[in-house]
Amino acid sequence: MYRDYPAIINEIIAQRRSTPPTQFCETPLPNNLIWQLLENANRAPTHGRTEPWRFVVFEGKGLQKLADFQSELYKRLTPADKFSEITYQKLQTDPLRASHVIAICMKRQESGKIPEIEEIEAVACAVENMYLTAEAYRIGIYWRTGGITYYEEAKPFFGLSPQDKLLGFLYLGNIAKPSPISERRPIQEKVTWVSE
Repeated sequence: MYRDYPAIINEIIAQRRSTPPTQFCETPLPNNLIWQLLENANRAPTHGRTEPWRFVVFEGKGLQKLADFQSELYKRLTPADKFSEITYQKLQTDPLRASHVIAICMKRQESGKIPEIEEIEAVACAVENMYLTAEAYRIGIYWRTGGITYYEEAKPFFGLSPQDKLLGFLYLGNIAKPSPISERRPIQEKVTWVSE
């Protein structure tokens, strides 16, 4: 049953890449494909079965709503000496380049039994599942932080409580210009192997 799977998964992982929204074309992705990415995200490992990942999906006019919210919040809360017009413009325009944007959220369990870092790690695993799915379907995906990602004031817009986390945004779209495959230094440089 799994005869060809090792070669397939090895190839998908090796080919996985980030494609920024400036390299997307205007053809939208079908919603059933977005649901498949989300379904695969939901299969991520999770300590204590807390399943802390939460996602808010923006499409159509929702993309403009996101663009307006994040650009204006950035403008309102950023001190004048740190304000970047380039960042402001990106926050206004980049969501409109995407077919869908998914806000990546971590919902903290009430008991706090599982360490917060493990909940964040579980969400990151869910995102990697979406990255691998996107590569399998040959669609563009880009995880962006910065902007309003770590603003406490942004949380209510995404249905988050103070103890929850906004961890960034996944931009999704059909690819007009592929990104090159990223290079990695040899794994041997990063491994200590203990045999005795």
